[in-house]
Amino acid sequence: MGTVAGVDDAGRGCVIGPLVLAGVLIEERIVDGLRSLGVRDSKKLSPRRREALAAEIEEMADCAYFDIQPRAIDRVVERNRRLRKLNYLEAMAMAKVIRDLQPDKAYVDASDVLPERFSRQIQRVIPWGLTMICEHRADSRYAVVSAASIVAKVRRDRIVAGLREIHGDFGSGYCSDRKTVAFLTSWFSETDRCPPFIRGSWATVKRIRGST
Repeated sequence: MGTVAGVDDAGRGCVIGPLVLAGVLIEERIVDGLRSLGVRDSKKLSPRRREALAAEIEEMADCAYFDIQPRAIDRVVERNRRLRKLNYLEAMAMAKVIRDLQPDKAYVDASDVLPERFSRQIQRVIPWGLTMICEHRADSRYAVVSAASIVAKVRRDRIVAGLREIHGDFGSGYCSDRKTVAFLTSWFSETDRCPPFIRGSWATVKRIRGST
């Protein structure tokens, strides 16, 4: 039956910290074992449950990761080249994860509004005949993508926890979080320098920097 990989991201919309891509590779014949563990979309699981499942997933499958740092995100957003923005950057990172895992088939959670375009961008840089299923909400439909969403989220949560230890409690890191906005406002009231853990190209940061 061959091997299958699921690929997903965590932290795409955050203003603080990296965008984390994760891939999970498993023998197709044992994919159902992921469901029996209780694997599902990471957003529907508690942090403690995600941590426990991530450990079990890493025992039964191979995992690969790629972290897109805020500065790399800022460069493509500010450059603003058509079809070479964040979606393209993420497609290239997902392709790197897939090349590392070398599956026979890959299931990908599409970041582009057009999954077919996202799939073409990835497949252009895959040097073998890969069967790919690229869909919106793949993390809810396919257990192997749910598994990728879990390990991606756990990895990013650990990175963010490390940033909080260094810089203080900035909340979730999302622009919708008042604690995050208060942290950003305080930071830029003291300096105009945008540190490497903050996405300076985000509209919220630009607005705060412009008003302080």
